[in-house]
Amino acid sequence: MIRDTSAQDRLVEVKPNRKRRMILIGGGVVVLGLVVWLAPGIGRLFSASSSVSSSRLAFANVERGPFVNDIAAEGNVVAAVSPTMYATYGGAVTLQVHAGDTVKKNQVLAVVDSPELRNKLAQEQSKADGMQVDFLQAGVDSRTKSSNLQKAYDNAQIDQKSAETNLSREQKAAAAGAATGVEVDQAKDALEKARITFAHAKSDMGMNNDSSKFNIQAKKLAHDNQMLVVQDLQRQVDDLNVKSPVDGQVGQLFIAERATVAKDAKLLSVIDLSALQVEMQVPESFARELGIGMTGEISGNGNTWKGIVSAISPEVVNGEVSARLRFAGETPKQLRQNQRLSVRVLLDKRDNVLTVQRGSFVDESGGSYAYVVHDGIATKTPIRVGTSSIDKVEILGGLKEGDRIVISGTDSFKNATTVAISN
Repeated sequence: MIRDTSAQDRLVEVKPNRKRRMILIGGGVVVLGLVVWLAPGIGRLFSASSSVSSSRLAFANVERGPFVNDIAAEGNVVAAVSPTMYATYGGAVTLQVHAGDTVKKNQVLAVVDSPELRNKLAQEQSKADGMQVDFLQAGVDSRTKSSNLQKAYDNAQIDQKSAETNLSREQKAAAAGAATGVEVDQAKDALEKARITFAHAKSDMGMNNDSSKFNIQAKKLAHDNQMLVVQDLQRQVDDLNVKSPVDGQVGQLFIAERATVAKDAKLLSVIDLSALQVEMQVPESFARELGIGMTGEISGNGNTWKGIVSAISPEVVNGEVSARLRFAGETPKQLRQNQRLSVRVLLDKRDNVLTVQRGSFVDESGGSYAYVVHDGIATKTPIRVGTSSIDKVEILGGLKEGDRIVISGTDSFKNATTVAISN
């Protein structure tokens, strides 16, 4: 028979622990307070359509302040004036310069050898010389003929006066009875004949003057016309010496040395370094707001220059529009063709504007709504947006200063009304 341990057991009296009870009661009160405090948030959490981690989102606060709408892009230095030289006549070309050489206005850059053109000029010049001789000879002939006619006129005038004197003498003699009537009649006939001869001599001299004048004028016009042909050929021969139209630098050579080219073939290009501009590519969405005359800044080489939009391309290529800026002042001397510079064009500048950082929410919603974050819940809120810049969007309605919104990643919300944001 095994004896139990009843003889060894004894009743232990447990005294109440007041301190432990107070700790338990306090802990219960704290838990109850937390439950009451977190109840609204827990309710909103369970009311959200979905939950998205904050690491997948980007946030920004709505702010009020200055709003600058500008376009920033990389630009290339290009020559506003870059003429290309062409061969005005076919022939072998001798280049007088090399690519990159500095040239002055009217400096000979290339010479086209065209024996055919030079020979044609010599022929036409010889023809012009012959016409000039004809013109001069016509003048000599006119003066000779005029001299002969003048002599005949003078003789006829003398003969007329002699006939008048003879008639007067015969009439006096007849009155005195020393001459007969027949002699008087003969004197009258001689006077009439002298008068007719004088009249013809006078008429011939006048007609000769007109005829000679017309003949000389015709030969002069023919010579002048031939000289125009000679001058045009001389111009073509002079153009065989291809000259630079501007002060600048030789750009590109399109032919090899002593190459034989056809008429109107490209020879070389010249870059006017005193008229450089900066060409930039602008996204199509911003090109609508860009206008000629807008001001901008051009920076590079540690310097900043003021610029003015001078040209905008009318066509869109690969979603971009080409625009050019000219320097507001003197063109900087240290710039080179195709050098890369930074360009900013100011489109709009205002103060006290409600804005938020630009994000994909503008494109995803079309600017009609945004998700406002409050107590970990993103709520879909209708908004109105205005002008957009590179980094900011103007807010016209639906948001107030200090609101925190989701600017990127809202595609994962799937257009839900409310979304819980988890850490």
